[in-house]
Amino acid sequence: MESLDLLPAEIWSRLLERARRELPEQTFKTWLEPTEALEVIGNTLIVGAPDRFAADWNESKHAALLSSFAPIALGQPIKVAFRVNEERQARPQMDFFVAPKPEEITTQSRQQRATEAPLNDRYTFEQFVIGKSNELAAAAAHAIAEAPGKIYNPFFIYGDTGLGKTHLMQAVGHAIYQRDPSTRITFVGTEQFTNEMVNAIQTRTNHEFRRRYRETDLLLIDDVHFLKGKEGTQEEFFHTFNALYEAGRQIILTSDRPPSDIAGLEARLVSRFQWGMVADIELPDFEHRIAILQQKSQQDDLETTIPDDVIRFIAEHVRSSVRELEGSIIKLLAYASLRHKPVSVEVAKEALRDKLKASESASIDTQSVGLTVGAIQIAVAKEWGTTVDGLRSKTRTKALTVPRQIAMYLTRDLLGMQLVEIGAAFGGRDHSTVIHSLDKVAEMIAADPDTEAKINRMHGLLAALRI
Repeated sequence: MESLDLLPAEIWSRLLERARRELPEQTFKTWLEPTEALEVIGNTLIVGAPDRFAADWNESKHAALLSSFAPIALGQPIKVAFRVNEERQARPQMDFFVAPKPEEITTQSRQQRATEAPLNDRYTFEQFVIGKSNELAAAAAHAIAEAPGKIYNPFFIYGDTGLGKTHLMQAVGHAIYQRDPSTRITFVGTEQFTNEMVNAIQTRTNHEFRRRYRETDLLLIDDVHFLKGKEGTQEEFFHTFNALYEAGRQIILTSDRPPSDIAGLEARLVSRFQWGMVADIELPDFEHRIAILQQKSQQDDLETTIPDDVIRFIAEHVRSSVRELEGSIIKLLAYASLRHKPVSVEVAKEALRDKLKASESASIDTQSVGLTVGAIQIAVAKEWGTTVDGLRSKTRTKALTVPRQIAMYLTRDLLGMQLVEIGAAFGGRDHSTVIHSLDKVAEMIAADPDTEAKINRMHGLLAALRI
């Protein structure tokens, strides 16, 4: 058969060519690009992965898909199987899961380092619920915890507010610290980094500031999108990043958008943020929300058991973020306790009426009374001479793109919806597209007084519809 007359590398090349068209670019680069064909045994192509984690992940997530490409790509079926590439693993530069030997330190030094890890005790892997929306990010985080600085460095996590980015980042810190308490861990928000840098300049303590950040073993930076437009901070962080990366120290970053979508971020930083692993966290689906609520209801030694029907009710109506889900549990239990009522669906409706109202207002129901996404879309479509279907369509003509962006902007401003929810309401667009739209409208408003006046007028009219 033709395919078996080919070398393993050629077979794999044809399958990869097909996979590149079918899989997201980041998925392809992260999981399939580092692999190589080893041999053909019978009707099975054996593909080598750089480590056990990557082999297991590819076997479970990609092997069947790649096998399905064979009849078209090769002219006959062939099975794909993954295993660890022993030869590659033996190369020192690819030895991902051999942790470096810890340096000798004194007990006093251990205690001092322990204070340098102000991590939230709740933000551990054990309390992080994995689902379809975050499984890639979680898998990468676990791998990093096993071998910090050896794989996926830097690790860039992005997603909307309240979806677990900070939790996952700190979970890596906890896991590393538990295994080696001598690890120097620095967790800081971008705003704090900026403030500390300014203070160091004012007090002439630049050396101490740089030593703190450039000698840490694990740097956790939250909300790096706040670096935009801060040229001095970007310059300092650029050199800090380089120092840590060259020393093989792990860097983990979070943002509300991918590196390429952060306006005002220097190209050299964008490039470095993309060197390692970029993974997003999306809104949890219904089943994932139930799992999150179940875990929350079981932790903290809660005296009250939350019935399954109540958990399902909350999962159906609270969809904005993990933080909102957890907050709903806390609010429900507090409400039931204060009023001496058993936890039930009816009590949940009373306790969470504000959240339920927000959820309903976020639906695309053009017949609803009050301000909804649908009402905003109707108003914008009428004002700009288009249709609601056009705003939700995939068409990218200027006649549709501009009013669509404005409608997204007004939806965000007036309803406070999550970026992913807005994207879903406008034809299933991802949250980075929504971010781009918000930025473009902000530019329009700043550049054109007439556009600003028109949008402000629409804003006033729509705001009056609020219940």
